[in-house]
Amino acid sequence: MQTETTNDPLVLYGETFHSRLLLGTSRYPSPAVLEAAVKLAKPAMLTASLRRQTAAPQESSNSFWNLLRALNVPVLPNTAGCHSIQEAITTAQMAREVFETPWIKLELIGDDYTLQPDTLNLVEAADWLIKNGFKVLPYCTEDLVLCQRLVDVGCQAVMPWAAPIGTGKGPINPYAMRVLRERLDVPMIVDAGLGRPSHACQVMEWGFDGVLLNTAVALAQEPVVMAGAFAAATQAGRDAFRSGTMAEQESAQPSTPVLGTPFWHHT
Repeated sequence: MQTETTNDPLVLYGETFHSRLLLGTSRYPSPAVLEAAVKLAKPAMLTASLRRQTAAPQESSNSFWNLLRALNVPVLPNTAGCHSIQEAITTAQMAREVFETPWIKLELIGDDYTLQPDTLNLVEAADWLIKNGFKVLPYCTEDLVLCQRLVDVGCQAVMPWAAPIGTGKGPINPYAMRVLRERLDVPMIVDAGLGRPSHACQVMEWGFDGVLLNTAVALAQEPVVMAGAFAAATQAGRDAFRSGTMAEQESAQPSTPVLGTPFWHHT
């Protein structure tokens, strides 16, 4: 399985990554399944929530961090569960110390039912983090104006959702997502709402730069196999985008020419 992008790397904040697939680390049936999924999919980064893991029993939490270190995949801490700017900033600062990394996936939740990002305060939180040395990957909606504001304050990449977290619906607003991709010239990683490998392939065909998955892999009947399927689909979509898909036609077009073909007349 070819999942590496050696000739077409993903570049975020000037750093190069070998894959365009990012994986979450929660809700897997066991640490062993998570480990096997990561080894097969070979993701660029693994997301981890500092708040949720530190709330777990100490022995379990230590075991989880030890596993992440052993996997030798860059960790992208996130501010999952934060509902205010200050809460997100504090969590990001803690994560920078714990993981010794300036990378942060900025989640600022505005609605507990849909887990929709707080679009009114997200830009301010991102602005503060950028000014204080963080490499911010903001989880946001597909709203063009919001994403533009995030870029304006210094985010060198954005992470729009395809659908609400954990729904697996795939892109519910294809028009907005395609307009977003056409209008903004920064890396964009589709984060949340993808349920099938075909969803990942589709958004990659539209020109998105990567996908971030968690529930779709962790809750599959065979998470390890599904991780491999998503890795292959992500790369296939990227290859299709780069190679240029054919233009759609309104009517059927023969795949072989008819001119010059012998015509046999039977009498």
